[in-house]
Amino acid sequence: MPEYVIIAVEPKFEGNIGSICRAMKNFGVTDLRLVNPCEVGVEAWRLSMHAEDVLNSRKEYATLKEAIEDCSYVAATSGSLTTKEKAFVRIPVMPWELSEKIGGGEGRVALVFGRENWGLYNEELNLCDVLVNIPTSPEYPILNLSHAVAVLLYELSRDTEKDTRPNMRLATGHERETLFRFFDELMEAERYPKHRREKTSVMFRRIIGRAVLTRWEFHTFSGVLRTAKHKLELLGGKDVPDIDPELEPVFEGGDDQGE
Repeated sequence: MPEYVIIAVEPKFEGNIGSICRAMKNFGVTDLRLVNPCEVGVEAWRLSMHAEDVLNSRKEYATLKEAIEDCSYVAATSGSLTTKEKAFVRIPVMPWELSEKIGGGEGRVALVFGRENWGLYNEELNLCDVLVNIPTSPEYPILNLSHAVAVLLYELSRDTEKDTRPNMRLATGHERETLFRFFDELMEAERYPKHRREKTSVMFRRIIGRAVLTRWEFHTFSGVLRTAKHKLELLGGKDVPDIDPELEPVFEGGDDQGE
């Protein structure tokens, strides 16, 4: 099974932090990371019940990027969905789909939960490999923070042996970022339009995130991208035509607000 890490981004209420610890303890998860949290006081300790060890060993970070640096795979949770395929940043998978993809893997998997009142900002979502949605009633879709942690950990702890690949080694965070860097460098080498590169890079990250590639698959793809980039550099760009503007992909606009 993967080593799960729970990351709460800017939690506002210390009681929620204590309740998260209790939910983690229920499922044998001990690595809690808080990004710019509220003060942890008596209420957090009271609600942590028999999970004081989880609360005591928590780590705090200034940014989400710092909190996920050593993780092989990063899944963000969101109650905000989209039915538009061009809004790729917010296209989710369901918890059971995530369980089937990573249940047989080996590596450190981060489960990221956003602010109680605002969720995760788009720039934070862009750091994650996949978006997960817990289906709820449309009349009141937003779960309490600790409840969301408990539901997702329950789904990931279920027996999905028949749907997983045993001994699947997930790529490390460093390997994953290397692949994404090669993709970005390839876009630069082929003179892909600069104003499209950031969103295309995020789209590539999402595709790879939903695929949950193994370490061997990451190395294979990295080799292909690196070779293509090298050949384009040998050409010196002389015989590489610019992309016809009429053939450029059209991305859906949006702001940088959260959920």
